[in-house]
Amino acid sequence: MNALSHSLPPDGPTHRRLCLAADVEQYSRLDTRTQSAVQSELVRMLDEAAALSGLDRTAWTRQPQGDLEFAVLPEATPEDAVLGPFVHHLAVRLGDRNTLPAAQRIRLRLAMDTGVVADAALGHAGPAPVAVARYINTPQLRSVLATLTAADLAVIVSDRLYQDVVRSGRPDLDAGQYVRVHVRVKEFGGYGWIRVPGHAPDEVRSAVAEAPKPSVDADAPSRTTLSQRVHQGAAVGRDVVGGLTVGLPVPPPAAGPWPAG
Repeated sequence: MNALSHSLPPDGPTHRRLCLAADVEQYSRLDTRTQSAVQSELVRMLDEAAALSGLDRTAWTRQPQGDLEFAVLPEATPEDAVLGPFVHHLAVRLGDRNTLPAAQRIRLRLAMDTGVVADAALGHAGPAPVAVARYINTPQLRSVLATLTAADLAVIVSDRLYQDVVRSGRPDLDAGQYVRVHVRVKEFGGYGWIRVPGHAPDEVRSAVAEAPKPSVDADAPSRTTLSQRVHQGAAVGRDVVGGLTVGLPVPPPAAGPWPAG
């Protein structure tokens, strides 16, 4: 048995699960007391939106990480209830809270994907947790909130969720409200779909166009094909400076993949 085998978690079952991340915009600019209050408010609003949507938050496997909560939902979770009613009620809760006098405004980025998930030593491993980590920090989603200043919530879902759930014609889901974007963050490449409750798709497209273009490393291997796959599964965790890292079973790159909110 080599040294690496001692550091790996035991093999466990993998399941297809819905993964979700909610991240507070510009959280690092807040003072300590306000950060604490915002964390409490984020949990409260997620709890309320889930309850109003008929979802049991106590069954979610949650990883609170300061300005961000990453969650793996139970296998039986109706995905249309999350993409539809849950997003709607979360947007309403945010809007109501942000109109309170002297309230610190909370703006959220929300990312979702579904796929293989396994328990791991630092949380969860698998393509879906990695994809959610990439989606939540895509420049297009950040640009949407930066440009649409009246928006309190910007949502991105994977192409898999869009094709399988959003386009199914189920109640509370309107495929025309989503704008397709090409996501390229580190080793991840694929398509995502952005929706901003209360804003028309044309507004979202204009905001997406303002996003900075990804830099091209001349020494990097060519990536001419798009893929929704992730090369390795990874556990999601928070580093000491407030960014999230996705730990691969190979030495990670020098720069962390999750900039602070």
